[in-house]
Amino acid sequence: MSREIIEIDGSYLEGGGQILRMSLALSAIQGKSVKVINIRAGRPKPGLMPQHLSGLLLGRDICNGKLDGGVQGSTEMTLIPGKITGGEHLADTKTAGSVMLLVQAVYLCTLYGNESSHVVMRGGTDADFAPPVDYTIEIFRKISSKFGANFDILLNRRGFYPRGSGEVIFKASPVKSKLNAVEMVDVGKVKAIRGRAYVAGKLPIHVAQKMVDEAKRILMECFGDAQFDIKSIKEDQQKAFGNGSGIVLWAETSTGCILGGSSVGKPNKDAYTNGRDAAEIIIKAFNAGACLDHYAQDQVVILMALAEGKSRFRVGEITNHTKTAIFVAEKLTKAKFCINDHEKGSSIIECDGVGWDPLNRSG
Repeated sequence: MSREIIEIDGSYLEGGGQILRMSLALSAIQGKSVKVINIRAGRPKPGLMPQHLSGLLLGRDICNGKLDGGVQGSTEMTLIPGKITGGEHLADTKTAGSVMLLVQAVYLCTLYGNESSHVVMRGGTDADFAPPVDYTIEIFRKISSKFGANFDILLNRRGFYPRGSGEVIFKASPVKSKLNAVEMVDVGKVKAIRGRAYVAGKLPIHVAQKMVDEAKRILMECFGDAQFDIKSIKEDQQKAFGNGSGIVLWAETSTGCILGGSSVGKPNKDAYTNGRDAAEIIIKAFNAGACLDHYAQDQVVILMALAEGKSRFRVGEITNHTKTAIFVAEKLTKAKFCINDHEKGSSIIECDGVGWDPLNRSG
């Protein structure tokens, strides 16, 4: 393990928790000590919030590391990683903080351990400013698997703002070889559009059906030849805590791309708007010729950096989240990224990955 401590400025560009999550993962995997300053400086309430602290503590435990600055409100943290061992863990935000952001923080760490991981994660499953649980299961998990980074998530109970109390089970086994590079630059044609709209608590099933009807109406105008399978669901009391609603859609294309779109229900947002918003995310990505939606765009950066060989993805407009992810990846690895403008306002992201060997377990 390197004794050098690499410093990352947490206020860079997007300036949110993403910098913290990526720094944690790359530190643990490579055995590089890292210090993050100005944590979440770009947010109204800077510093570590409960969900960020939960992710840090979980990552520390998974890699048997030493953590300095691991308290709520801290604007600096230093992680000295040890050996990733996997095993059984529990992470509870005790708020509606997103459990899917906990997954982002540690899922790659578990793949470079020496034993399988079983992690119970509690908090919000469907929250603003974070991927919904269905998006991670149905879209990002499948994109990640193209690199050879496989994991499973079981949804035990949905949890919503403001009380959270959702629960998922995360499972992963260590990879046995280097992650492989992935190239996706041709979106192809949309073959099928799937999804689910759900309601829980006091909300009636017709709210979910309105989301489905509006999403399907808009999508059929663009993809009338595609197969449609979008379900409306009323969660029973054992499968959800509190009142909530939302919709997650995914389009499967002839070239193997998966484009997702989602929207979480709010008191001042009607069901038709939720359905329309989720559908339009997919349409916008497809019209740009993108092979990833804007939610997945930044999440593949760390996979590209760790994979062996050159990965290439055609995407839509480059987001600040993606630029921030590239900044962290280049700071903590020797991966090199390049962004080239393409037609229809799209871009090609290329990366020569470092090909991190799982046999080189940190510690």
